[in-house]
This record gives sequence, structure tokens and C-alpha cells, in this order.
Amino acid sequence: MSGTRAAGTRPDWVDDELFPFESRFLDLDGHTIHYVDEGEGPTLLLYHGNPTWSFLYRDLIAGLRDRFRCIAWDYPGFGLSAARAGYGFTPAEHADVATAFVDALDLTDVTPMVQDWGGPIGMAAAVRHPERYRSFIIGNTWAWPTTDLGAKIFSNVLGGPIGKQLILRRNLFADKIVPYGHGRHELTAAELRHYTAPFPDADARIPTWVFPRAITRSQELLAEVAEGLPRVNDRPALIVWGDGDMAFREAERRRWENAFPDHTTHVLRGASHYIQDDAPDEIIEAIEGWWR
Repeated sequence: MSGTRAAGTRPDWVDDELFPFESRFLDLDGHTIHYVDEGEGPTLLLYHGNPTWSFLYRDLIAGLRDRFRCIAWDYPGFGLSAARAGYGFTPAEHADVATAFVDALDLTDVTPMVQDWGGPIGMAAAVRHPERYRSFIIGNTWAWPTTDLGAKIFSNVLGGPIGKQLILRRNLFADKIVPYGHGRHELTAAELRHYTAPFPDADARIPTWVFPRAITRSQELLAEVAEGLPRVNDRPALIVWGDGDMAFREAERRRWENAFPDHTTHVLRGASHYIQDDAPDEIIEAIEGWWR
């Protein structure tokens, strides 16, 4: 990732009041992976999407760390993680890093929370090593090859030349799409800064362009995950779903419900795509009730 910050350091723009957690760094396959590891108890492994990072989970971590071990991490090129030279920022590569990250921390009895691109990435790691996983918390996401026409149009436009210019020159994803993806919670200027600051220039924004482009170019990974779901779908699942999300709707939620017979669904009324910001207290309450 471009910018002046040295890999493995916490930059000055991170507000210690908004993100009051110790930043940890792990050297992994040439990457410098940033993560937070807060609390004790059953392990929750928290996966973000585009163009977010572990900051997205700040309220959930604060509300759950007295009962759970909360591990939230940033993919290479996102948040405070730095990618090795030559990394392509594709979902398939991120899935390999996710698998290696779980192995490096030797996590067992894990309950991942997946949302947005965290679905394919986190579930890929799970189906490869199902023995490490206990249960699942599933937000607005998917984990199968894309057939939706709207998703394909979105991918072709934002993943194409026009989208590339808007994202690399204007930081479109972080500056515009993130605020648009909130339904209940209006981001403060300081909060929005934490989503835009990791991408200070065009080179740093490439990872946020690769993700929309990858929606129609990651069929092999998505097929792997879909075919592997039977290896883990005997585990309990909590589905927390924002019903105001334009990207993932009722059809995707019902597919998750069919995939995990032992599921509990909690619909977050009025919450949009970034449910962790929109409905943190409701998600915390749903997790606590489900866990009991």
C-alpha cells in the first residue's frame, strides 16, 4: 500500500478514543497484517469487506470483549495492513491469507462473523479447515457464484475503466459509497476519515477497485466455497441481516438460511450494508441471546 506510513506502525490519524484497542502486527508470507485481539472467552473472528477494516467492528468489540475474545483483522492493502510486492488484492489471494492467518494464530473453536467480501473470504478459510470452526455469524454477504444481473452491472461499471478512474482519482468507494451504505447511522467526519485515510493516493486505492471488478471474476473461488459449505453447515449459525441493504437482499438471506439448517435469523430493520455501524447494539444483543 502506498503512503508515508511505515509497515507495522499505527498512524497518527487513528483516533485512540474512536479505536481504543491495541494494534498488533503479524509478518505473514511477506505481508504485514494488522489486527486487534481483545478480551477472553470463545473466539470471534471478525471479517470486513470493501473498503473497510477492523475499525468497522469497534463498537462490537467494545460491547463483546468482556465475554468473548474478539479478533478483527485487516486484509493486505486495507486498514493498517501492508501487502507484499506483487500482491494482486484478489479475493482468492485474501482467502489464502485468511487461511494462513488462522493457522498462524492457531485458532480453534472459532466463530467467524462475515459480511460483504468477508463472506467468500472467511467461508473459504472455514471450508478448507472445518475442524477449527464452531459456529458462524453471517451478515449481509454471499458465498456462491454471482448470477444477479444488478451485481454483474455493478461489477462491470465500477470494475471497468470508468469505475477505475473514479475510485483511483476520487476515492469513490471510501468517500461516497461508505456513507451511502449506512441507513441508521450517519457517519461523523471523524469516522469517515477512518475509512478514507487508509487510501491516500491512487496506488493505495487499487485494492478497493479490485473488489468490485472481482465480483464477476472470482467464480472459481466462489464455486469452491459453495461446494464446500456442506463441510461446515452442520454448525449453528446466527444470521444478522440489514433489510435496507441494496446489495444483499432477502433472496441472499434465505439462501443462507437454507444452507445452515440450525440457524437463528435476526433482521435489523432499517440497517443498510454496513450493519456493524448501523446496528451495533442490536447485533451485540442478538449474539448474546443466541450464544446463551
